[in-house]
Amino acid sequence: MSVDHYENFPVASLLLPRRLRGAVHDIYRFARSADDIADEGDADAATRLAQLAVYRQALEHIDAGQPAALVEARLKPVFVPLAETIARHGLPLGPFFDLLSAFEQDVTTTRYETDIQLFDYCKRSANPVGRLMLHLYGATDASSLSESDAICTGLQLVNFWQDVAIDWHKGRVYLPRRVLERHGVTEAYIADRAATAPAVRAQASARLKTDADAGGRADQAWQTLMREQVQQARSLLHAGLPLTSRLPGRLGLELKLIVHGGLRILERLDQLHYDIFQQRPTLSKRDWAVLFWRALT
Repeated sequence: MSVDHYENFPVASLLLPRRLRGAVHDIYRFARSADDIADEGDADAATRLAQLAVYRQALEHIDAGQPAALVEARLKPVFVPLAETIARHGLPLGPFFDLLSAFEQDVTTTRYETDIQLFDYCKRSANPVGRLMLHLYGATDASSLSESDAICTGLQLVNFWQDVAIDWHKGRVYLPRRVLERHGVTEAYIADRAATAPAVRAQASARLKTDADAGGRADQAWQTLMREQVQQARSLLHAGLPLTSRLPGRLGLELKLIVHGGLRILERLDQLHYDIFQQRPTLSKRDWAVLFWRALT
């Protein structure tokens, strides 16, 4: 299980009410396709930004109530159903524009100076997904939105910390520079450890090494740094957990499973002594039994 705010999007989940599956598909199609523009393929930065600008223009057409004026024909499979979903469910346009701004930032920004900058990115790249789901359910009170933000930011941090080595090979470091400095960890350390990291090639079916095997590879400064980052993500997920008990039926259960999946990945990080360079933490089939039990109890 990759704790990623798109890969865990509850698309066509059996736990998702049938009446909302089409809407979720439409939102997901927009987010996934725009994210691919920012991240996939070999296009240069200028080309990626130009393509995202076309997405922004299409959103502006929807915002102006002119969905028939949508730009290129190739985008109609994304934006025509999206416009219908937005109108049918009265969805705000703000979260969609926030997502686009985060995708544009993906093209231009590969380093973060402080936690404040990183959390601002999460606010626009992860939190909008949760807010849109709450709007579909009509659960838009201040507490629900705040707890949803905590969950979404927490899940994105989990994804960052399990993928440090993978992100390095993509030219990105999400650990803020000041956090690295405070713990005496350099990018050279990450580069050296990521250079031969089997975690980059690990399959989803890989099993967790024993503590004896996993320990001792990451130095103390790295372990202290990552312990702090893991606790930060864990605190956010726990802060948002009450929302899962207030949401009705299937959505509440779905969200509980996702949150507990994130917490389980953090447990794996602890067990690996934060040495994600040797093995990327994943969940096995056995873990899912644990997650269902925790979600139900």
